[in-house]
Amino acid sequence: MIALVRVDNRLVHGQILEAWVPRLGAKRIVVADDDAAASTLAKAAMMLPLPPDLAGAVLPVERIDYAALASTPERVLLLFRDVEAVTRAWRAGLTPRMAPRVNLGNVHYTSGRCAVTPSVFLSADEVRQVEELSAAGFQVDACAVPSDSLAGPREMRDRFEANALKR
Repeated sequence: MIALVRVDNRLVHGQILEAWVPRLGAKRIVVADDDAAASTLAKAAMMLPLPPDLAGAVLPVERIDYAALASTPERVLLLFRDVEAVTRAWRAGLTPRMAPRVNLGNVHYTSGRCAVTPSVFLSADEVRQVEELSAAGFQVDACAVPSDSLAGPREMRDRFEANALKR
């Protein structure tokens, strides 16, 4: 089963391994990222820190069999680099029934993005994609670690608009 879809531009890192994996009881991490999947070095670097009891894979977004992942008995943490990749996965067959929750945990600032939480910066198009995913039935929220309070799509939109006005 897909326990969580997480957007985190860092992909596999300490916060994932120390906070999210234990909280979810995940036994497998799947990184859905075209760039990382194309790099032997990136794949090796992401799999190196995984403990022996945690399986992992790095695959291109459109080549993942989301239905098979959802039907596996083990709990899977599905990682994406950005919101656009989750939108592509949704168009490639990932449904809210397979993965009900999409968590935005870390999206770095770049030009055109505004803060919606201390660790998530989104563009107007990404806010629209979050709302589109939510309208499709995904429970979309933003929080860095499991103990943080959640920001939903409306709150993300409101914070984006408030911060965009300050520019």
